[in-house]
This record gives sequence, structure tokens and C-alpha cells, in this order.
Amino acid sequence: MDFQVIDPTTYKNWDELLLSNPGASFFHSTAWVRVLSESYNYKPAYFTAWDGDRLTALFPMMDVRSFLTGKRGVSLPFTDYCEPLLDEATAFPEMLDQVIRYGRKQSWKYIELRGAAEFLKEAPHSSFFYGHTLELRQNPDVLFSAFRDSTKRNIKKAGKEKVEVKICRDMEAMKAFYGLNCLTRQQHGLPPQPFFFFKKIHEHILSKDQGFIVLAIVDGKPIAGNVFFHFGKKAIYKYGASDKDYQHLRANNLIMWEAMQWFCKNGYTHFCFGRTEPENDGLRQFKNGWGTHEKEILYYKYDLQRNEFVGGSRGITSKYKKILNRMPIPVLKVAGQLLYRHMG
Repeated sequence: MDFQVIDPTTYKNWDELLLSNPGASFFHSTAWVRVLSESYNYKPAYFTAWDGDRLTALFPMMDVRSFLTGKRGVSLPFTDYCEPLLDEATAFPEMLDQVIRYGRKQSWKYIELRGAAEFLKEAPHSSFFYGHTLELRQNPDVLFSAFRDSTKRNIKKAGKEKVEVKICRDMEAMKAFYGLNCLTRQQHGLPPQPFFFFKKIHEHILSKDQGFIVLAIVDGKPIAGNVFFHFGKKAIYKYGASDKDYQHLRANNLIMWEAMQWFCKNGYTHFCFGRTEPENDGLRQFKNGWGTHEKEILYYKYDLQRNEFVGGSRGITSKYKKILNRMPIPVLKVAGQLLYRHMG
């Protein structure tokens, strides 16, 4: 194989190359590379193998360097999943060896793979999440009939409560979503991602018609919103936020249904609900209510000092979340601006 370590943003036809691979997702695309690298100054290091002009193998990596959390390679930061793309599974060990060699030269502490379970059946995983996917049909009525009864009732309830939903791609909608996102992150005991990250999402994704925001509005006030991305014929729900004071209106159900109908009518075939932490049983049940297929998303960490895959600790503990939950939103915003680059 002809191995190369590349920055995909320098390839004018990168996305066209990806679309020839059925395993490619939005997270492999140029738009997502640009958002991550420009928001946090991460350096793309995409390990590729070629047969002439044909891309036969891809390991997407980002070089993350932090004086707080050290140096490592991550595939990819702030990404639900990012499977290696290989024409043949037998190429995986050789590709991984290339990444390990590169990581040693860059003084990485470890390599994190967000996916790759089919290639690492014997390796311990460092963490896991649930993923939920739905095959879309051209007729939304057929899709609706497969939903859980409670999901159908909640969609209808939001309609009866005069909740208005709008599909938006403008910066004003992004600002409205960001305000809701700050409320939601505070409720969960987490700082919000900095606003410039969402500005980059608008610049490279929404303004390029690779995604949109669905806002729920009551009496002229945004009360909930979701951000969706799409690539090829696949769509993904990436971010959700809401004002808990309006939770009884079930606006989130109507938002999701509005997006699904749009994707159905525009020929998309695959819808992903993103990742769910195993302890978040309420969100897991919400996603299962749409007739989805549930699977585990496994993350792996290769320790370059120990030369082996290792288990890992989970993120922010409940103790710290309770502390963050009590902080005012302006303080959480500052924390997000200072910390997120080091958390990737």
C-alpha cells in the first residue's frame, strides 16, 4: 500500500472520495475537519493508503496538544464515532502500526479510537456509549406508524399546544440555539462549548447546506432546538437543547419529527441519533421510542508507554457536575472557553 499522512482540507475532491465508501459518515468530511481544527487549533493527521488515485484505507486522527492534558492522537475530538474506513479488514493492523509509529515521533501519550470494534474484538475498550439508528423510508406516514405510542402522543401534544417549528440555517438561529444550549449544559452540570465553535459550525456546515437547526417557538420565544448534520444520504442529530420550563409541551419530539420528515422527503436513507451515555436512561428510552436499532459504540485507548490497549476513566464525575450545576451561566461560558481545547 502507498501510505500517506495528509490534511484532507488540502484535497479539493476529498468528500467525493469519501462518498465512494459506504462506511463514510459526516464525521469523515472536510466540513467537520475544518470546524475542529479552526476552533481548537488541532492538527489533522489523516492516515491514508492509496491504490493509484483510489483511497483504500483511512484512519482519521487529530493531533491534540495541551499543556494541561498532554499530547495525544484522537479520532476524532468531540465526535460521536469515527470508524476507520478500510477496503479490507486485513489492512487494519498495518494501518494501526503506522499510527503508532507516528504517535511515538510526536510524543503522544496515547491514541484514542472512537469506533473500530469490528477490528478490535479482543482488545479492552476504554469506554462505551449507546448508538441509535433509523432507516428512513420515503413515506413519512410509514415511518410514523413504527414509533412507540408515547412518542406519537408527544408529537401530537406539541402540535395541539401550538408549538411552532422552523428549519433554519442563519446565524440568528444559531445564537438562539446557543442560548438554549447554555441552559441545558448548566442543568447537566457541564460548561458549554464556546460560541466560536458554533460559529464555525455555521460557517462550514450550515451555510454550506450540510446541516440545519430546527427551533421550537412558543409566542415568539425559542424554547428548544436541535442541530442536524448530513452527508451523502446519511443524517445525524448532533446537538439538542431546551428550556426545561417548557418541557411539558414536548417540543423536542416535534423538532425531531420535523427533521425526520425533511430527510425523508429529500431522499436521505439513514438517520443517526448520536451517542448516549449508558447512565442516561431517560435519553436512551427517548431514542428507542422512534423505532431505532440500538448498538454499542466502543472507544479504545492505546497507551504508547505500555504498548497496549487499556481501559480508561469516565469523564466528569457526578460530584463535579453538582458543583458546575450551581455556577451561573457567565462563569460556565468562561470555563468552556478556557477548558474545551484541552478536553478534545
